[in-house]
Amino acid sequence: MAEETKRRGLGRGLSALIGADDLAPAPDLQRAPETAVAVDLLAPSPLQPRRVFDEDRLEELVASIRARGVLQPILVRPAPNRPGHYEIIAGERRWRAAQRARLHTVPVVVREASDEETLELAIIENVQRADLNAIEEATGYRRLIEEFGHTQDALGRLLGKSRSHVANTLRLLNLPPQVQDWLRQGRLTAGHARAVATAAAPLALARRIVNEGLTVRQAEALARDESRPPRPAKAAAPAKDADTRALEGDLSAALGCRVAIDHRGEAGELRIAYRSLDQLDRVCALLSAAR
Repeated sequence: MAEETKRRGLGRGLSALIGADDLAPAPDLQRAPETAVAVDLLAPSPLQPRRVFDEDRLEELVASIRARGVLQPILVRPAPNRPGHYEIIAGERRWRAAQRARLHTVPVVVREASDEETLELAIIENVQRADLNAIEEATGYRRLIEEFGHTQDALGRLLGKSRSHVANTLRLLNLPPQVQDWLRQGRLTAGHARAVATAAAPLALARRIVNEGLTVRQAEALARDESRPPRPAKAAAPAKDADTRALEGDLSAALGCRVAIDHRGEAGELRIAYRSLDQLDRVCALLSAAR
């Protein structure tokens, strides 16, 4: 059910274009024609939002390709201004792994696609597979908005994401450069970053998260604490004059309890502090006798 929901949210997506995804082929869609193309005729797209490739995962894919070949075709388009060459729309990691596995050819599906469609498909593929770090994802969103006129609502529908997710992701691009670097390196998660983005001092909070290994919940709590306005400092009580202090001493001695006088102009307060019920009874008796 969750996978079906994702397919609907992603619109046509890659499955509709090539009839398969990394998990299983789409049974209701006919696979688009494949062809084998020499590895050196392919090149990464400058529109590719992904910039970081996890080395361990790449080596795992290399081992898989050596054992079973490239099972998922690479989606490409004819390279602009380079006849006979192709630009990768989706599948750059497979192409890199195939090079390391020393394959001479790889299966591809060729599609005519505009720059806008190429960027959309690259983002959809990477978001669907959770391959982008938060900054790469945000950069891709911004390009679709600034270069191709997408609204946040339309972008959310295209990617199967809520508008708030798109807005919160874009907000990460306002973080200090050092914080963005930690996100790219995986030292901060997207959850951490969203908490940091709401903090009064984002760099200081991000540094604490990295140095102390704070959880997302701990980071959110710290961000909330930082955003609360400071409590106003209590005004210092005015110094008591000598007569008031002397009267406090006389009453304390007479009652056997600590007495404080807060005198304001013609009025004020008299506070008697007792330590036990016996002391309270004694004070009551003395006050009654005096009356």
